[in-house]
Amino acid sequence: MRAGGGGNGVVSFRREAHVPKGGPDGGDGGRGGDVEIVVDPSLRDLASFRRGSHFKALRGGHGQGANKHGATPERLEVRVPPGTVVQDPERGDRWDLTAPGQHAVVARGGSGGRGNRHFATATHQAPRFAERGLAGEERWLTLELKLLADAGLVGLPNAGKSSLLARLTRARPKVADYPFTTIEPVLGTLERDDRQLVLADIPGLIEGASAGAGLGHEFLAHVERCRLLVHVLDLAPLDGSDPVENHVTVEAELREHGHGLADLPRILCLSKADLVPPGVVEAAVSDWERRAAVPVFATSAATGAGIAELRDAVFERVPEEEAGPEHGEQPATHRVYRPGEGDSFNVERVGPGAFRVEGGRIDRLIARHDIENAEALRYVEERLRSLGVIRALEAAGFTPGDDVEIAGVVFELDPGSPFADRPDIRGGPGT
Repeated sequence: MRAGGGGNGVVSFRREAHVPKGGPDGGDGGRGGDVEIVVDPSLRDLASFRRGSHFKALRGGHGQGANKHGATPERLEVRVPPGTVVQDPERGDRWDLTAPGQHAVVARGGSGGRGNRHFATATHQAPRFAERGLAGEERWLTLELKLLADAGLVGLPNAGKSSLLARLTRARPKVADYPFTTIEPVLGTLERDDRQLVLADIPGLIEGASAGAGLGHEFLAHVERCRLLVHVLDLAPLDGSDPVENHVTVEAELREHGHGLADLPRILCLSKADLVPPGVVEAAVSDWERRAAVPVFATSAATGAGIAELRDAVFERVPEEEAGPEHGEQPATHRVYRPGEGDSFNVERVGPGAFRVEGGRIDRLIARHDIENAEALRYVEERLRSLGVIRALEAAGFTPGDDVEIAGVVFELDPGSPFADRPDIRGGPGT
């Protein structure tokens, strides 16, 4: 993510008829555009970032004469699905973006430079220098998606959830004729028209899961993020168990776990309908509609029977999310603070008669000014003196005429005389 750089200030003087000494009227440069990450509820994955991983905001406009300021461009919006975790491994910043409409500014645009009108004083009424705009923030970010499943498939082990997920979506979960073939949630995407839903295959729940039996706590924690539950019930269990008791077991575990799982809307899916006679299937659907008081669908992952009806029911019962106005800019949930890092500086002797000054504030001072301009150099020297850099150099053994390097620029510094009298710059950036 690279924010836009700030626009440059301008050197300009008012020139009108009958106004021989109009004075400076250079406008300021505009601030560079920020980069903002926005949660878009219509997205469900990070696949779009495979096509491009560089995002650059626009630069601020340059100032003009007649006190005209440069334009500040709009923020560059990078859209991500709900549940995205944005991290900067180097700085330690982290944003958890879970709700539609949340947004976070991850790269700030550079500030614009000031025009020459800001540097006019009673003794220097016609300054012929202005500031340059600063570069915007640039950083590499890691995006991780903690998928918020819209609907979850729950049920006992070997109830047919994985086969159903494979039939409904393009997911390819492991399918076998023994229990616990799924040991971690598997996700698939349902698509219809311009809408996407995430369907999660939650590993089989067992009796006592709410108390931690098996991996109950981990499995049920995934169910908490769902907005609709599809209870998959085997019509003809291979172990000869009673489907009614199996239904009661799973519902009891969901209720005992709490966290609102008992209140989530339900769909009951009677799986493996191809293994029982059609008349028995119809009777079972009628009986379960009366018993469970929820929509009931008989499906077969082998033949595809009832799959389309179940898909339509999932789309109808999962409400569409809209960005709410209550979600504002999100501060970083984790941030590393380094007090005074931006204002501090360090003076280092790098050789005989040679010194290097490092510090964010000092580097910005050099970056803002044209070192080839004698007036700008004089102003820079005054700022270095007021910031205590000259005093720190003298304490480190500096003598007038020694070489000083700041922000990659090496010059001969003589604090006893103004820069304007000796613009003996030896090199530019990168020297």
